[in-house]
Amino acid sequence: MAHTKELLAFNIKMLRKKSGFSQEKLAEAADLSAQTISDIEGCRTWVSDKTLEKLSQILNVDVFQLFIPPIESDGGDSLLYNRLTKLKTIMKEDIDKRLDQFYLSEKSSSRI
Repeated sequence: MAHTKELLAFNIKMLRKKSGFSQEKLAEAADLSAQTISDIEGCRTWVSDKTLEKLSQILNVDVFQLFIPPIESDGGDSLLYNRLTKLKTIMKEDIDKRLDQFYLSEKSSSRI
């Protein structure tokens, strides 16, 4: 899953079902409309940070976990470990890329 909105939608839907919530019950708990939950899960809308916090609390996860790509596994601790390892790799690659860009921009600006 390459797109953040798709990843968020997938994880909310998966966690909602795992927690035993219907879209209507999750919407009620989060003080949202059922249509909003449907739109989030259908990638038709984005959510505010306040809504992300509400949903993560109701689904009993940290906000960052709503953005972790799913990894096929047998479940349990190995699933969490694999997901966190993949997130760590993605974040490290992003940080390395940003540091390289910063270094190159600093290097080119010092030539002026």
